[in-house]
Amino acid sequence: MLTELGISISYFTQRQRPIHGECEDLVSIGFDIYGREQWLEQKSALAWQAMLGASAQEGVMLQAVSGFRSFDYQRKIIERKLASGLTVEQIIRVSALPGFSEHHTGRAIDISTPGCPPVTESFEMTIAFDWMVRRGRDFGFSMTYPRNNEYGVVFEPWHWLFRDPNQATGSVAPGFVATAT
Repeated sequence: MLTELGISISYFTQRQRPIHGECEDLVSIGFDIYGREQWLEQKSALAWQAMLGASAQEGVMLQAVSGFRSFDYQRKIIERKLASGLTVEQIIRVSALPGFSEHHTGRAIDISTPGCPPVTESFEMTIAFDWMVRRGRDFGFSMTYPRNNEYGVVFEPWHWLFRDPNQATGSVAPGFVATAT
């Protein structure tokens, strides 16, 4: 798929970005802030629902912006950005190429809160972000792209990944298909 975009796989192997498989076991988590149905892998969805309930009990409202994304959906994002004149280098600082997005796994979710523009650094200044920093790990969620992260991706305070404590580490888990080529 990367070669269809004119991008060599070596572009990422040199940067040691993990390949993420596409989840095959998705469940609905309801609708996002745009009214689109969103999906997560089953354990991630259960953790998200539990986290929503706990945050609401503490007066914090979390909202889904984006959950699962297929390789094809991610490819279309990249195609639009390439067509707008952005370089691959510019794009990968803000968007993963197909096969390299944690959203493929069904375990990543972009989060916002009322009154905050979605997928912006301003999320860092909200009580929802503060709550996620303090309590997200209680539900298995952690922020993948803090400031100065190892992947060279911009700071994404809105992007959180569920890491099942009962599952071995690694980027491709059972129930996932790795076909990023």
